Amino acid sequence: MIGQGDSAPGFTLEGVDGTTFEHRQFSLAGTLGRPVVLVFYPADNSPVCTVQLRSYTNDFADFSAVDAAVLAISPQSVESHEVFARENGGFAFPLLADLDRSVGAAYGVLGPMGFYRRSVVVLDSEGVVRWAHRSTAGLMFRPVDELVAVVASIGGDSQRNQLLHRVDDARPRRDQP
Repeated sequence: MIGQGDSAPGFTLEGVDGTTFEHRQFSLAGTLGRPVVLVFYPADNSPVCTVQLRSYTNDFADFSAVDAAVLAISPQSVESHEVFARENGGFAFPLLADLDRSVGAAYGVLGPMGFYRRSVVVLDSEGVVRWAHRSTAGLMFRPVDELVAVVASIGGDSQRNQLLHRVDDARPRRDQP
């Protein structure tokens, strides 16, 4: 099982864009260069998963504020993901289909019967695991403010954050003449 400090296993999965509903391939490599929040959820249309993904969508500006990409991954099909996204008015991030559960296995989120456990893994901009939470019961999910705090704690090492900090540093503060 991967843990803090390990390189994240790469992957490419079919998925659906949560806002446009376009079907395409998504890869971890294509998201690196900024922090990545991997959200492993057990099932489309389940009560807790629906509330979790709606919550992350409603507060997506908080993820954007720390320049974090979010990828939601579950073992349902792309078609199921599209229906789920459409029925919920869309999600602010893609839903990826891990049909053979190989990505779930690589990240250590499969339970004893092979089912996905509700889990979140936070990667830095270079794909190193900086934080992971794997739920045993799956009835609760990690709130946005906790995940954003984790991303913020790993530092602003993405290219966008570095640019924003340079711009902020160049602006005079109120306490400066």
